[in-house]
Amino acid sequence: MEYTQLGRTGLKVSRLVLGTMNFGPQTGEADSHTIMDAALDAGLNFFDTANVYGWGENKGRTEEIIGSWFAQGGDRRDKVVLATKMYANMGPDGPAWPNHDKLSALNIRRAVDASLKRLKTDYIDVYQFHHVDRDTPADEIWQAIDVLLQQGKILYAGSSNFPGWKIAQMNEAAARRAMVGLVSEQCLYNLAERRAEMEVIPAAQAYGLGVIPWSPLHGGLLGGVLKKEVEGGRRTSGRAADALAKAPLRAQVQAYENLLDKHGLEPGEVALAWLLTRPGITGPIVGPRTLSQLESALRALDLELSEELLADLDTIFPGPGPAPEAFAW
Repeated sequence: MEYTQLGRTGLKVSRLVLGTMNFGPQTGEADSHTIMDAALDAGLNFFDTANVYGWGENKGRTEEIIGSWFAQGGDRRDKVVLATKMYANMGPDGPAWPNHDKLSALNIRRAVDASLKRLKTDYIDVYQFHHVDRDTPADEIWQAIDVLLQQGKILYAGSSNFPGWKIAQMNEAAARRAMVGLVSEQCLYNLAERRAEMEVIPAAQAYGLGVIPWSPLHGGLLGGVLKKEVEGGRRTSGRAADALAKAPLRAQVQAYENLLDKHGLEPGEVALAWLLTRPGITGPIVGPRTLSQLESALRALDLELSEELLADLDTIFPGPGPAPEAFAW
């Protein structure tokens, strides 16, 4: 396993991040434990989750599954760099209660304590804001985070789905308080969705944040979806189906699959390997439902893409380029 620093920190993390969103809704507790054991055995030490995973009446269930895995011992917790997220409403079912969501100091305090209880741990390595809160001042957010740092409940703070300007604003506010600020950003980034290259990734690089792409296969779109339709009669659904309905994406995906078929390569593995070649990328999040999906993701670490193949991929999925050139001169 190859490791890298998480942004400008001294924290060493694996080049793949184990995403756990499927644990609970798609994958049972026992199989989830098996996948986490296999990931750790392979040297994958960076695990990501969120307080809302499990969804609906089962929100929080994913953190509970990870907590029961930690409780088995064997130095599991000590070996893992644990990241979780907060923002979504975690209040009682029914009409949304105020102060049970977003990034107020009250909700940050409430959310971290609830996550620690579910995760059966006394600290979180990377505590992430799952979304921008347009109503809460940056100083209030950092004041709450400073308390958690002093209490030892978290070690670092990160963001998810933040635009470039918000990364800058938050880190400038942290600097005024002599705080480290954000150390990572989780963003939607893959071959088919490259808008993060305009401002998010440059902002992250400028402020020393590690970039952690989510949905590296674009909801399965880059995992050989068209070939599976033909060979297995499997109907495409979810994010991939929505994306395929938009021209010219279906033609691009077909060209992508044809190119990799010519090279004898698996589309999903190439999509992950491509992200590992991109500047500023710490490692993509892989969210396996099964052990075989984890094994496929791990193979991407050993895949070397030629300059010719990288150029061909850029031809099929051209990125927008940096701002302002992406939309101006």
